[in-house]
Amino acid sequence: MESVANIQNNAVKKLAGYVNALRPIIYINHFDFQAVDCLIRAINDKAKIKEYNEADGEVDFETKARKQKYDLNSFLLAFDDNEEKEIFLVLKDVHHKLRNPEICARLRSIAEKTIYKEGMNVTVFLVCSELVLPPELEKIVTIFDIPYPGDSQIKAIINDYTENFNIPIADNTRERLTVSFRGLSDFEIRQILNLAYQESGLIDHDSAKLVLEEKKQVIKKSDILELVQDDSDFDDIGGLEGLKDYLLKKEKVFKNIGEANKFGLDLPKGILIVGYPGCGKTLSAKATARLFDVPLLRLDIGKIMGMYVGESERNLVRAIKTAEAVAPCVLWIDEIEKAFAGINGQSGASDIITRLFGTFLTWLQEKKGAVYVVATSNNIEKLPPEFLRRGRFDELFLVKLPNKTERKKIFENHLRKRGQLSGEIDIYSLLEKSPDGGKTCKGTEGFSGADIESVVKEAIEMAFFANGTLSTDILQECINNTISLSDTMKDEIEELKKRYEKHNFKDANKEPEITKKRKKNEAVLSSKSSGNKGYGVGTISPGSGGDAGYGVENIIGSLIGGHPIFKYLTNDIG
Repeated sequence: MESVANIQNNAVKKLAGYVNALRPIIYINHFDFQAVDCLIRAINDKAKIKEYNEADGEVDFETKARKQKYDLNSFLLAFDDNEEKEIFLVLKDVHHKLRNPEICARLRSIAEKTIYKEGMNVTVFLVCSELVLPPELEKIVTIFDIPYPGDSQIKAIINDYTENFNIPIADNTRERLTVSFRGLSDFEIRQILNLAYQESGLIDHDSAKLVLEEKKQVIKKSDILELVQDDSDFDDIGGLEGLKDYLLKKEKVFKNIGEANKFGLDLPKGILIVGYPGCGKTLSAKATARLFDVPLLRLDIGKIMGMYVGESERNLVRAIKTAEAVAPCVLWIDEIEKAFAGINGQSGASDIITRLFGTFLTWLQEKKGAVYVVATSNNIEKLPPEFLRRGRFDELFLVKLPNKTERKKIFENHLRKRGQLSGEIDIYSLLEKSPDGGKTCKGTEGFSGADIESVVKEAIEMAFFANGTLSTDILQECINNTISLSDTMKDEIEELKKRYEKHNFKDANKEPEITKKRKKNEAVLSSKSSGNKGYGVGTISPGSGGDAGYGVENIIGSLIGGHPIFKYLTNDIG
């Protein structure tokens, strides 16, 4: 296993290579200045090290004691001459000064002397918590990333910590923590281990909860990604059994990433969900994060856009790095066709949007981290065709308007959520036209899930104002007064149907055969006995045999009184 010393040596070797190659300005975008100091100290043979920060001016690199207070340009001017020298200039958190043309010109002057003048070796280290790269310095600046520890390195840090403090740790706990610690620095990992040990005196499975809390802090501090706190789960979704079945399989991979990696499984990339508005796409994204038991991050491209050249691209890279640091997680991009509008050439995307799209697409194709992307789209016509190619997403799902069974479940969910589900309400009468030609109730065919939620909310409000109880009549009245999605968007929906047919989308609404069989068996097992003889005929559909209309199933059901063995007998016979 790789030791902690080897981890540091890898970074030292890379940074020393840049210095030896006379890279004049090295930008280290990192928050842990102490770790950066250790790296600079490790690569230094004979150079003098001069440090500057905005708070104290020039400080002693080793003791951090203030030496002299003056502005950055005055500090740099002292080293911008033609004398031979070998110096490291360490400038900390001066990123806001890099928008000053005078500072940029001074840095460029020092850099050119280092490149072209013999004996003039001044290496400038810009150590900043924010990456700001002016166009005039782009060609002469080298960006050095202190990489996050990999799995073997994380295990080395855990082992180093537990051995130093003589803390026992189980192998499965080490594996689980290794996955949880991905995307955190050495410093952050040790801080969490410290906190876990101080709280319980142990390093165990519960320590992973502290990791999640720490990662939530990372998201909140980024101010680019939104941490979505939502308790929605799959029980809140009415229908979409095809999508649910697919995600339940991915859940096993996400909850056992270490084992999946050992087995040779590639980590899931994510899914694209297209379909009509108000039919459960957003709810599915939220429920996916709950199912995987990971944070849900929302990427809003509007927050990515910056006012300076290159700022938007850097913000997107920072958002991606934040998501990877928080991994495992779900990254949700709502209405992705709006985020990259014009890429398909219809309305002409700006250069910035085009570059952002290219950056995102490359990451989506090549990403290795446990970031599961759930992208949703209402309008496939505006969706960049690159998203529809295999390899970007694992699967493309189409969410249609809910069918009769799904509408029943949606009504039940919203009534139950508001404490109004009771046997007094005839939900079946709300699903289709009433026998009088729809005069009593026009039914909810063509209603979206959002339409049904609106009906339930309006009906409960009517019942409250009437000082009464919610009834089927009130719900039917609200249905009749509601203009559904299929009415308001009739032409658009017909056009969308034609477009969807051209693509091989997976049906999110289609119930898998194995789910149908399971539900059928559950229905049989839950059938109630009737009378003293324990007949189990009540919920079984009549067969085709016998003068009285009883089939083989009914006869066996009455003989064994709904015994669990009934399902096996009927499966074999019928």
